[in-house]
Amino acid sequence: MKPSFELLAPAGDMERLEAALRFGADAVYLGGPMLQLRAGSVGFSMEELAAAVQAVHAKGKRIYVAVNAFASNADVDAAADYARALHKMGVDAAIVSDLGLICTLRLAAPDLDVHVSTQANCLNYAAACAYADLGVKRVVLGREMSLDEIRELRKRTPAELELEAFVHGAMCMSYSGRCMISAYLTSRSANKGACTQSCRWTYHLMEEKRPGEYFPVEEDARGTTILSSFDMNCLDFLDQLMDAGVTSFKLEGRMKSPYYVATVTNAYRRRIDALLDGSANVRQLSLLQRELNAASHRPYASGFYFGEMKRHAPDDGVYLQDCNFVGAVRGAADGRIAVELRNRIFEGDRIEILSPNSLGASFVARELADAQGEQVQVASRPGEIYTMACDASVSEGDLLRVRIAKEGEA
Repeated sequence: MKPSFELLAPAGDMERLEAALRFGADAVYLGGPMLQLRAGSVGFSMEELAAAVQAVHAKGKRIYVAVNAFASNADVDAAADYARALHKMGVDAAIVSDLGLICTLRLAAPDLDVHVSTQANCLNYAAACAYADLGVKRVVLGREMSLDEIRELRKRTPAELELEAFVHGAMCMSYSGRCMISAYLTSRSANKGACTQSCRWTYHLMEEKRPGEYFPVEEDARGTTILSSFDMNCLDFLDQLMDAGVTSFKLEGRMKSPYYVATVTNAYRRRIDALLDGSANVRQLSLLQRELNAASHRPYASGFYFGEMKRHAPDDGVYLQDCNFVGAVRGAADGRIAVELRNRIFEGDRIEILSPNSLGASFVARELADAQGEQVQVASRPGEIYTMACDASVSEGDLLRVRIAKEGEA
């Protein structure tokens, strides 16, 4: 029997969850009110979790809750109650890194599936088998593994143990995300869900005999993030991950925008489907890579899947982005669309459409009008609804973007 493959997308809030589902995710992962590693920025209350479960299951998709912080003594009893509550509301699995919490959740809610988080840095078949013996359903592999190591692990682990791997997004500069920089500089521990992303700050160098003289550590004119890694991009070797035994492909980005989630999910959905139905080709891969370049990212690399970090492109900037997100379609009728504005749109702009229903479609912005129906040359107030003529096929929920002119271009 052929394995089924899952595209797993991040959901930092309901808007990002809806974007992930609309643009093709088979499952979403998110954090609740406790023991998750994005506690400072994104997290659902118990009421919001219940609503998220209903929304996901209504579309026949799956929902996983991160319970992946490393626990202290005071967390253990609360985690047991939390597991029972998650199971009662219908969560499909909990993502856990702490060995004690894995055992606690298995005892408290034996019917709640447990996935071992990448924070547990499972890198070998012996560890994976030990987790399987504890009743774990899935292991999220450590990001330091190569394709060859994954193949070997797959051969020597129970067939029913599922393997998940990250395929796109930011990579923590520390081993399996176990970083102490934030705790050291700000007393906020990354391993307890309070990371301040200190690795991405701008740093200066001071020579020992010249106190008070600070020299910038420069990458380019926009600054430096010398401790921050490249972004992972596995689009062009996703088939090799499939062959190695990975069945769930995870996208990083619970703190990223809905536009980012939609863009990346859409590209990987199309790539997976093309690989499965035999329609994948070089031209489509190029188009999908162009899609990924449309969202903000650091220079791309292939992670450690080939044994060492390999860049996809020259490191010509801290953050790269080919397009600006300008709005979300809130209605379409009679040759006009209503757009909730995010960034300015000018009369005559070439607008690209991000949609699960089409790839590469665009139109020219014409007959712009504000919420009062007054004609304008520029839609300029973010959050307001503007209308415009549109001769392309556009649906409610589609996202609109404008390509950024490169230096030297007209």
